[in-house]
Amino acid sequence: MVDVVVVGSGNAALCAAIAARTAGADTLVVEAASPEMAGGNSRYTAGAMRFAYDGVDDLVPLLRDPDDPRLATSDFGSYTTDQFSIDLYGFNEGRDLTAEQRALIDESLPTMQWLADRGVRFEPIWERQSFVRDGRHVFWGGLTLAAAGEGPGLVDAELGVYERLGGRIRHRSPVVGLATEEGAVTGVVLEGGETVEARSVVLACGGFEADTSMRVEHLGDDWAAAKVRGTPFNTGIGLRLAWAQGAARHGIYENCHATPMDRDMPDYGNLDLPHMERKQYRKICYFLGVMINARGERFVDEGANFRNYTYAQFGRAVLEQPGHVAWQIFDAKVADLLYGEYRFHDASFVEAESLEELVARLDGVDRAQAAKTLAEFNDAVDETVRFDPTVLDGRSAPGLEPPRSNWAQRLDTAPFRAYPVTGGITFTYGGLRVDGAGAVLRDDGSRIDGLFACGELVGGVFFGGYPGGSGLTSGAVFGRRAGTGAAARAGS
Repeated sequence: MVDVVVVGSGNAALCAAIAARTAGADTLVVEAASPEMAGGNSRYTAGAMRFAYDGVDDLVPLLRDPDDPRLATSDFGSYTTDQFSIDLYGFNEGRDLTAEQRALIDESLPTMQWLADRGVRFEPIWERQSFVRDGRHVFWGGLTLAAAGEGPGLVDAELGVYERLGGRIRHRSPVVGLATEEGAVTGVVLEGGETVEARSVVLACGGFEADTSMRVEHLGDDWAAAKVRGTPFNTGIGLRLAWAQGAARHGIYENCHATPMDRDMPDYGNLDLPHMERKQYRKICYFLGVMINARGERFVDEGANFRNYTYAQFGRAVLEQPGHVAWQIFDAKVADLLYGEYRFHDASFVEAESLEELVARLDGVDRAQAAKTLAEFNDAVDETVRFDPTVLDGRSAPGLEPPRSNWAQRLDTAPFRAYPVTGGITFTYGGLRVDGAGAVLRDDGSRIDGLFACGELVGGVFFGGYPGGSGLTSGAVFGRRAGTGAAARAGS
């Protein structure tokens, strides 16, 4: 018998485990994967974490290197709770902010400080979230810090904290059932039949993005073709186990976090590659160019907002195009602004010295319409407005449908490149209803005694979209809550 069993070993699970151990609970983490593949989707991320802060003084105590000389020439601005609220509300499709969203906003900075106090440290996202302007690193979009070592660094740091606190972990131990007694959850049943008895169980084993049948059921037929960006172990088992105990469904099951990805990437993020190479399959610089589908037509406003407010929706938009594919087209003017994944040795692209030649090399595309679309775009660009990637610059291409709102530049400088992309699914939004202590609730609002949940399993956090970096922060916030609540229920 242990006090708390945590199912899963990603960021949310480890935050729950750290919180439970900090409260004095005898804690065991059980993980389906091997040590090499453990860490859930968190290990596949770039480690970015969105949180509210008033200025640089809130950031410096979180940093691995607070003496980095670049800090003196950096403008981090601020990202207030009000701005975080506005950003989340912007994706709510008319819904008021939920209790879960308010918790995410209000507890985001305290949770980052809680992690930093325990030795989990962070770094400014110099390359991906800042542009150099007038000799200064100007950060944009409210997202400034990532875990040192990105996703793998975050998982390893949190696991290290947990183990130093005396916590234990068992790998290759898939959970297939919950043990119950008189309506209370009393442990987990492992594959092979072993029961691990516990006073509290925390489900932190992800959503259903790696299960094709559940994707089709909840998201639609197109999602059978989605590339799974992360772990193959997020198969919805936590949801199914909770539903079997009468857990209430909460949030929107018809939407998810998705990302434009290299069309030719292997599934599951190519697990045979190191993390730094796996992440190179993302293709999220569409805002610097033009994106067309197989009909040769634009289908989104590539410059609607900063990319960390649009890429989750645009991944879905790409997947819903004919053949589940699109092409991102750039000219040489932006070559030095494209993220490193566009220069990765395995990146798929075609190149030409003219737009006409480039279009001729696009396989499966209506070339006549593509040429017309690109010519109309070039003719529409308003060149009287200065291009500035550090702000919503208003440099538009009036008269187009869909519109182009920012960062429009003529495609007129050779060489030209086109990158084929498809949709990659990251995590699902539909989950369970939990209370303020992370306890799983039934439809009537009553607790399922002994059962807690966190991470992707918490519904009501994301709806129509996702401000980049919020997912890991949500995992940490609700993981900390669930671990603390589970320890209290266990009597620790």
